Amino acid sequence: MRRPGVRPVLIVAAVLFGVAVLGIGLVRAATYDPPGAGPVAAAQAGPGVPGRCGNVPVRAARELRGMWLTTVMNIDWPSRPGLPKEQVQAEYRGWLDLAVSMRHNAIFVHVRPSGDAFWESKYAPWSEWLTGRRDGRSPGWDPMEFMVAEAHARNLEFHAWFNPYRGTQPAPSGPGADFGKLAPGHPLLKHRDWAISYPEGARARLYFDPGNPDARRFVEDAMLEAVQRYDVDGVHFDDFFYPYPEGGGHEFKDDASFARRADKSQGRADWRRANVDTLVREMSERIRQLKPWVKFGISPFGIWRNAGTDKAGSDTHGLESYDAIYADTRKWVREGWLDYIVPQLYWAIGFDRADYAKVLPWWSALVKGTGVQLYIGQGDYRVGEKGPWSRPDQLDRQLTLNDRYAVQGSVHFSAKQIRRDKLGAVSRYRDHHYAAPALLPTMRRLPARAPAAPRLVSARQAGGTVELDWQPGPGPEPASWALYRVDGAAADLVAAGRAGAKVADTSPPAGGAAYCLSALDRSGNEGPVSAPRDLSP
Repeated sequence: MRRPGVRPVLIVAAVLFGVAVLGIGLVRAATYDPPGAGPVAAAQAGPGVPGRCGNVPVRAARELRGMWLTTVMNIDWPSRPGLPKEQVQAEYRGWLDLAVSMRHNAIFVHVRPSGDAFWESKYAPWSEWLTGRRDGRSPGWDPMEFMVAEAHARNLEFHAWFNPYRGTQPAPSGPGADFGKLAPGHPLLKHRDWAISYPEGARARLYFDPGNPDARRFVEDAMLEAVQRYDVDGVHFDDFFYPYPEGGGHEFKDDASFARRADKSQGRADWRRANVDTLVREMSERIRQLKPWVKFGISPFGIWRNAGTDKAGSDTHGLESYDAIYADTRKWVREGWLDYIVPQLYWAIGFDRADYAKVLPWWSALVKGTGVQLYIGQGDYRVGEKGPWSRPDQLDRQLTLNDRYAVQGSVHFSAKQIRRDKLGAVSRYRDHHYAAPALLPTMRRLPARAPAAPRLVSARQAGGTVELDWQPGPGPEPASWALYRVDGAAADLVAAGRAGAKVADTSPPAGGAAYCLSALDRSGNEGPVSAPRDLSP
């Protein structure tokens, strides 16, 4: 299991994964400043052809590649609480540059770890993992605006990662269940009837009660505030709804809420599942009403139910999210409430209780025909553990299986493990699976306004780089571009960037090449490809 503080307990094994709580091929974007005319004559005119560069087809991988950037307990970023703005920003840029060097095209940033916020919110105090204080005081700048702008400058999608119901982190790092240690203005101080403490003892933390409609609406409003105010590309949850079972007789004490609000025909488990379903459905509806181009996805625990419990379940023998944490992940997909789902498959190929090679096909079959895209949560943090994780090829083999089952992307946990590159495992799968850039998969349900074909105005050699100047076509403004280079019988994607970023091929062949350019809308829909532009050596 990915998250520090999550207890991904395989019931048979009773194993606790996780920790206590829980390239540079693209040119950095800058304001476009058209340079002087290059050595090539005026651009060739032409309306462009969809999917073709002159007489050959264009080829580009379509997959999401991303990593989780965890802020709680400063696991990834910032490196410690209370750092100066300049250092926080420099560290963040470093993580984005790592993503670019890995040829990623998305980043998932933890912006609401536990009832707090990485933006100035009227619903939550400032995060102590940023400010180093639990007094709710502003750091004096806007981290969310900065984070989104810097990600977009590198042509990375920004997915804002929220934990809806967690109200605090356990002591001593967090306030635990002690109301006296909450930041002034924390909503659970004003609404103590929304708060449930779990588990008992030193590991206690506060949760917003998922069974209280007022609490649920409040946490929805808190998250949607960020969607309204910032140019995020996605809203992302992990698997924290009702807490994972702690064992030892600990109970999530929602008796009063259940007695007051449950339908008489509902048992406790069905009522809890209905509460989580309502949150997922309402967030889906409200995001589409507010900003229909923003994607909504969830990264759940990798087992819905075991086939031994339910014949519709997977060939596994582990904790069942449907029963243990009341997350009916299959229903969310079948109802179409999500745009994408990222099951956390943090098990090795051949693991007897949850074999990656057996769980993956179950998820692939689930999403088929639903329009919900399947990405896989990859357990980079497990590299170096005993057994199959002691070999450098485990993740490489898993990504090969993903290709076999038409998976549309991967998200890696977490950024720090990618940077560490234990056993060279990260470099290995990057070179084998992310050797070339990739465009994001398109989603049929998102708004689509593919731009017209752009015009390549000039091309020139500048040292070891080919730089190209372009003009957009008439009609919708492009959000990004894709650069193709002819290689034999096809033109392959060699670079992609945000509109406004310089177009460049940083690894051109010695003997010259022909290039084509396309423009894409915000949802990744690609317009016709430009006429070719030749560059002779």
